[in-house]
Amino acid sequence: MTKAEISFIRSLSSRKERYAAGVFVAEGEKLVKELLASSFTVRRVYLCGDGIQLPQQVTVPSERITSREMERISLLKTPSDILAVVEMPDYGSTETFLPEDWVLALDDVQDPGNMGTIIRLADWFGIRDIFCSKATVDCFNPKVVQATMGAIVRVRVHYVPLPKFLQRMLSEGIPVYGTFLEGENIYDAELPAKGILVMGNEGQGISTLVEQQTTRKLFIPSYPTNTETSESLNVAIATAVATAEIRRRLR
Repeated sequence: MTKAEISFIRSLSSRKERYAAGVFVAEGEKLVKELLASSFTVRRVYLCGDGIQLPQQVTVPSERITSREMERISLLKTPSDILAVVEMPDYGSTETFLPEDWVLALDDVQDPGNMGTIIRLADWFGIRDIFCSKATVDCFNPKVVQATMGAIVRVRVHYVPLPKFLQRMLSEGIPVYGTFLEGENIYDAELPAKGILVMGNEGQGISTLVEQQTTRKLFIPSYPTNTETSESLNVAIATAVATAEIRRRLR
């Protein structure tokens, strides 16, 4: 590999450089093969050793490199034997988007692990769109991509001015639900066939501007009630509980 090639791939750890180039990095056999079989455009694949073989029908340019070179280009603590440079998808404008099912909205979620887990949860529960505030961690961050375990292929992630987006949803008659420490017990609340579920920042929860656009506040109760417990749930865990309850109701 040339120094320029190594430097370019390393630069993709930066959000600014990823969006300037329009590409991101994916690592790991399962993830890369899912991307190769998807509608995503994979520009190049790098393989280390002879353990991994690409499917015969794959025509993407590939290159076998040394373990030392893989260590230099990997953006993870523990390098895999396969790395791909992938073009970011273009999902088009969200200006006319109207949900036909439930969608998620993330208000300044910061942790890459939480973000990747939430995308994976959305995939598991059949939620195809996630709308994020501009300050939410980038879904193409290498740690996020890794944590999605391939779900990034099937879940569309959009970055929008969240209060404005939710305001438009309300004007279209779409209910907006938010998770709060003071709200209606989610197991007793009315949950319609479609809507938006807002999840907040790890430390601050849902911001005031976004809260003003929520029509219903939901609360996930601890058990047993009225006993001393943790202050709150991790945002990814809370998303799992809420989306599971929504899907249970619809079933």
